[in-house]
Parts: sequence; C-alpha cells; structure tokens
Amino acid sequence: MDLTGLRLALFADVHANREALAACLTHARREGFDRAVFLGDLVGYCADPAWVLDEIGRLVGAGAVAVLGNHDEAAVRGPQAEMHPDAAKAILWTARQLDGAHRALLAGLPPLLEGGELLLVHANAWSPRRWGYLLSAAEAERSLAATARRVTFFGHVHEPAIYHRGDAGAVGAFTPGPGVAIPLVPRQRWVVNPGSVGQARDGVPAASYALYDGKRRLLEYHRVPFDADATARKIRAAGLPERFGARLAAGA
Repeated sequence: MDLTGLRLALFADVHANREALAACLTHARREGFDRAVFLGDLVGYCADPAWVLDEIGRLVGAGAVAVLGNHDEAAVRGPQAEMHPDAAKAILWTARQLDGAHRALLAGLPPLLEGGELLLVHANAWSPRRWGYLLSAAEAERSLAATARRVTFFGHVHEPAIYHRGDAGAVGAFTPGPGVAIPLVPRQRWVVNPGSVGQARDGVPAASYALYDGKRRLLEYHRVPFDADATARKIRAAGLPERFGARLAAGA
C-alpha cells in the first residue's frame, strides 16, 4: 500500500456517529481528496454502527483504507478487560446491531498499514494491538523508534495533535488549529492525530478531520459542525449510557 503523493482525507474515531461522519464526508468531498483513510474505532459509543459500517464499507470497496481500532476489535471478539464498563455496555449493544457483512469488515481490518513514507495505525507503532495511548512527546518518540516511515497517522486519543522530530533529534509537539496549511517538511519525521470525527475530547464540539496533500506534503485540519442533538437523542433512545450523548455538546 503506497499512498505517497495522494491527497488523503484522514478520519479517526468515528464511533458510530452518523451525523458527524456524514458532515465530515460532505465537507471533505467539497474540499477534494483522492483516498479516504479511516484510523480505527469505526464503532462504539454512538447509535448508528450499521449505517457507519455500510458507508465505510462502500468507501473501502471504492479504494478507501481502514485500520483496526480497539472498539472495532471488541465488537467482534467481545469487550477487553480494561474497557470502561460504559464502553463495554455500548460494545455489547453494538455487536447485536451488526450483520455478517459488518462483522466481516471489522474482522478483516489490519492493525496497521504502511507503505512509501506513511504508516497508518489506531493507537501507536510500538504495539498496535495493545492499544497504548500516545499522549506525549516521549510516547511519540517511542512510536517513531518502532517504524522507519517518515509520517505516522494515528487516532485513539480523540484530540488533534502533531509531534515532530527535527534536525537536532528532539521530539516537539504542538496543537494544530483548523484552516492552516502545515508543511510536513521532508527533513523531519512526524506523528499526526487528526482528532476525532465522532467524539471530540479537546473542548471543541465540532467533528475533527484532516486533509493531507502528499504531493506538496501539506496538512490541514478542519472542524465541522454536526447535529449533536440528533446523535444524543439516538443514544438515549437506544438505551446507551446517557453521558455518551451529553459529552458531544461539550467536546469532552
């Protein structure tokens, strides 16, 4: 898999949020992209897993790529022991909503994809199936040490973040803002989280995704409003934990 030189739409942590995914796809199509990339956790928390997997399945059939997230794995194999009880409850509900095609899609997702200068993974490069969080420059350094690829795109944290190792060897970090083209200069190495489509946790309620122009090596973040009230109503109607809907309005 070599996506080098393509314009990529980067989506992470959709979490069965139909309204957020639909809004982000509409926005990304207006901006233009060559290939959609889904960085794991397609399901969990929200109440539209079947619609989300149908939509992403169609995109994958047309050339999009996707990697496995911990909620995706749990929807097929059962909740992990370390999962929060509310998250596990949502996963058990999710599993009952899936048909054979949905389960096959999730079961077939690879833990990571790499090619050219890119690595795609849900959690980190050092142990993709252990689901450790990448939350600091030290953890970004650990992830960089585990791959020779120049740019790693990851999810799992639900917050936009960029880490980079420059000429001096130290890893720096910054929080990107929307609408600003960020050059991922070739002489540096990068670890990039596009934020969460379905459940932002950085205090901004809008969905987050990013576009990466591989030819010009430019990254741009976008925040996209969506009907969070509709998503929350569906969560309540499904009997899922109330807090999953309440937190959407706060981006927390």
